[in-house]
Amino acid sequence: MGTVYAIANQKGGVGKTTTAVNVAACIAEAGYETLLIDIDPQANATVGLGLAKDLEPNVYDVLAGDAPAAEAIVPTSIDRLYVLPASPDLAGATMELPRQAGSEGNLRKALEPIRDRFAYVILDCPPSLGPLTVNALVAADRVIVPVQTEYYALEGLAGLLETLSLVQRELNPRLTIAGMILTMHDGRTRLAREVEEDVRKHFPELVFDTVIPRNVRISESPSHGVPVTHYDPHCVGADAYFELAKEVAARG
Repeated sequence: MGTVYAIANQKGGVGKTTTAVNVAACIAEAGYETLLIDIDPQANATVGLGLAKDLEPNVYDVLAGDAPAAEAIVPTSIDRLYVLPASPDLAGATMELPRQAGSEGNLRKALEPIRDRFAYVILDCPPSLGPLTVNALVAADRVIVPVQTEYYALEGLAGLLETLSLVQRELNPRLTIAGMILTMHDGRTRLAREVEEDVRKHFPELVFDTVIPRNVRISESPSHGVPVTHYDPHCVGADAYFELAKEVAARG
């Protein structure tokens, strides 16, 4: 049975989707069957892999119980990488799920029949700690937390860690933090260096060695519908995501 990773942080714009797409692509390119599940109503991971955000069935239908996950999975242009796509309809799930008893386990139940098909399942979470992110955390084995190396980087991390502890205690005792990944890092600025130092000091065991640099190729690749590792496989951004994928695999 494969390992399920949630990429989560309630702050927006910290590189969750970019990390989810590129780590999933790197793992697939290493020879492992990989599933990326987009549970963000913005559907950026879906579009970032060249797919339309009106595909049906999609993750909304799966969460609602209207379609099995196996029917909603679609292949991508990358060998061994599959997507369970999102659509803007998913925004409705944030209102509907809390009305259902036990709905926080919907995604976990939906994944049970397909988990043995994939070595890795990556969940791209929305920028909130609402019902969709909670569903992902209940379904996940491990969490990767992207942290942007800018002012307020540590802001909100306490709230996220508290939510993770609550989910672990009440809903998913096997959940652990795989690590924190520093993103959008500009090593030329003193602020970025100080933030990196602060995060590593506060969470010495959790922060990945790899740092994702601020790189224009990473920003450009979603508009071409491919991960940066395919858009420009020799740029510093692609190199960093390959190294991160190795670290993720090594931590198990």
